[in-house]
Amino acid sequence: MRREGRPRILLLLGLFLFAAVVAADGPPASAVESVPALHGLQVVSDPAGGLRATASLVFPVPPGIVLSVLTDYRKWPELFGVRMRLAGMEERQGRVVTDLYIEHALMPGERRLVCESMPLPGGGLVTDLKSGDFKRYHRVWRLNAASDGAHTQAEFELIVEVETIVPDWMIAMAMRRELQAHFRIVNERAVERARRER
Repeated sequence: MRREGRPRILLLLGLFLFAAVVAADGPPASAVESVPALHGLQVVSDPAGGLRATASLVFPVPPGIVLSVLTDYRKWPELFGVRMRLAGMEERQGRVVTDLYIEHALMPGERRLVCESMPLPGGGLVTDLKSGDFKRYHRVWRLNAASDGAHTQAEFELIVEVETIVPDWMIAMAMRRELQAHFRIVNERAVERARRER
């Protein structure tokens, strides 16, 4: 194969995989009411490498309920719209190390992500990369009670970088869609948990 044709084939392969992600079914119409109030979701290139996503959300339950969903580590694979399996979990003095394997349509095979999570003093959760196939991974959930005490105002930040031939703009579009699904699932679980605790 001529070298000039290789980048074109890689780009076409990337576009094909991206089309498969975009074509995936979204949430059913009945799930629309379970979407949290989402403001200003942005996914941009990070100067240090990879992508940075930020968002502000309002969940219709108190912060303690949202945090209990986010710290239910054994159920983490259920909170995301990509295939993921938990290979191991270890608690260490208030910190939790999780060993995850992630499959993604844009990146063939599994990618290992070993990360450590700990609570934030003001309320929330921070998760940082320990090892695995990612170059960078840093996720922060800051959770505060709304003025009515019945809702949660949340600030979300994610920095992620993984070795791949897929262009950043394509990963950014997929990440935006996947984060919207993640926020919806977290909201659904939090609402279900709040109903059980009434």
